[in-house]
Amino acid sequence: LLRPLPADGFDTGTALWPKADRFARISVGKCRYSVPARLIGKAVRVRLTANELHVFDGPATVAVHPRLVASGDEHLVLDHYLEILARKPGALPGSVPLAQAREDGSFTAAHEALWAQARRKLGDGAGTRALIEVLLLHRRLPAASVTAGIEAALTAGTCSPDVVAVQ
Repeated sequence: LLRPLPADGFDTGTALWPKADRFARISVGKCRYSVPARLIGKAVRVRLTANELHVFDGPATVAVHPRLVASGDEHLVLDHYLEILARKPGALPGSVPLAQAREDGSFTAAHEALWAQARRKLGDGAGTRALIEVLLLHRRLPAASVTAGIEAALTAGTCSPDVVAVQ
């Protein structure tokens, strides 16, 4: 007596349109999530499911975050802030996105070693800018390749982002 189940799945996600604030964050249900800095001030489409939050800029997915449940929680991705940090490198050491990247393992010991060497050789501002250039390499190269490049650069005694990219 029962009909067969439909062949297509049922989407349980909810679509929302929050606006990115001046800190490149959107608020969804008393939690904040980062978006790329170029979206500051724009309304973005969000698909909220039980486990994830997907952020879209037009048809392209620009961020995927785990869904947070506790009021006031934040999930910030360091990559979303690199353009801003390149202009203000002094903000990187105490930043929440850096702390979260360290916790989740995306900012590795190799990154720390390169940053320390760059700051020793170039000074704090220029050394941090060099690190940011290396972090931008993650957008176009696999993480393993960037890490191998960092290790090769450190072995060669340099902290140049160009050497990291070539390796």
